[in-house]
Amino acid sequence: MPKSLPVIELSGPLCCPPVAVGVISDADALEVALRLKALADPVRIKLLSLVLAAGLDGIRNADLTRELRVTDATVSHHLRQLSRAGLLTATREGASTYYVADRSALGALVRVMDPHCC
Repeated sequence: MPKSLPVIELSGPLCCPPVAVGVISDADALEVALRLKALADPVRIKLLSLVLAAGLDGIRNADLTRELRVTDATVSHHLRQLSRAGLLTATREGASTYYVADRSALGALVRVMDPHCC
């Protein structure tokens, strides 16, 4: 059985020194690892790609299900993991939920891994 990481609040911004600056604390390493773990799945990467392509208007959960050709439950599970990691924001409109990528959270994750990137 795979070892599960502890559940911590990830919806806030990632605030820790870049990995390249020096050795980071255990707490900071856990925070980065949990966000990277949320991305470490091909379906989640594809979801993030679709959400980013949708732009600021977002994309409905039903459209994501149709694009990926997987069950609604599968899409919901993966969207929940990305949202918990603070990488997506969700807005409910009627029966639909629209998802938008949190570009500042994604940028913060990139900068923690390599402050000289981009």
